[in-house]
Amino acid sequence: MVLKQEQVNQNIDYTATLIPFEEVHLAPASPGRIEKINVEISDNVTKGQIVALMDRTNLETARLNMMKLETDYKRLDTLKKTKSIADQQYDQIKSAYEIAKNSYQFLLDNTQLKAPFSGVVSGKYFEDGEIYSGTPVSSVGKPAIISIVQINQLKALVGISSNYFPLINVGMKANIKSELYPDMKFDGQIIKIYPTVDNVTKTFILEVVIQNANLKLRPGMFAKIQLNLGKGSAILVPSIALIKQTGTNDIYLFVNKNNVAIKTLVKTGKMFDDKIEILEGVNEGDEIIVVGQNKLENQTPISVIK
Repeated sequence: MVLKQEQVNQNIDYTATLIPFEEVHLAPASPGRIEKINVEISDNVTKGQIVALMDRTNLETARLNMMKLETDYKRLDTLKKTKSIADQQYDQIKSAYEIAKNSYQFLLDNTQLKAPFSGVVSGKYFEDGEIYSGTPVSSVGKPAIISIVQINQLKALVGISSNYFPLINVGMKANIKSELYPDMKFDGQIIKIYPTVDNVTKTFILEVVIQNANLKLRPGMFAKIQLNLGKGSAILVPSIALIKQTGTNDIYLFVNKNNVAIKTLVKTGKMFDDKIEILEGVNEGDEIIVVGQNKLENQTPISVIK
């Protein structure tokens, strides 16, 4: 059999661990007593929903102070328009009011913990009335009262050989499969290509988003990510022509050179039906032996019957 280039679909397959599309560990900016946690693990939450309340004593003090300064500011603003007060006095009360307003907003944001996106509660680390100290939670490595994840979309970070870098583009579609659901396919898309190639592994990272509206997939599961890079050419040989060296992972072919069988080490690639891609070891135009090769030794004279 004389080898030649054949047209094939260039698909590459990688296995990756699925992670949430978004994940957040919610905590106030400073320690304090937890007044009430409004959610439990596995609860669905919507963006902006108040999921926990901290002690509001300081918040109420800040609110009263802001209201008093707001009243003073409005009164002086009226007087300023009639030029009945000095600019310095007006500027002082305006500045004090702005500071009080910012302080109140800061305390409000850290008293009412709101979900930054719609998702599912994945962790709850305290109960009502407990003191949040600001110490990192061991399971997540960050300070948190609750954790929220978005799982109607998931992500996978995939390390791709740098050889494929020119062929990869943002927006490229991906096919996703899971061993748990062998008859199902999930839609994916490349949303980010990391800008550097790892100097050791010679790989670069793709970020693939996976649609998961039916919630079949979950963070932590393994999935196979397949990318179609279009049509390409490859040298394919029948799988029966390959010989595996006993006790090693070495793969050989016998090549006919001037009616002598030469045992040739090859590097294989992907399988296409009953053929296997040859990456290294033989070239287009080489004639390989596909019948009786198991009985041959290196440099055995042969007769070609046509």
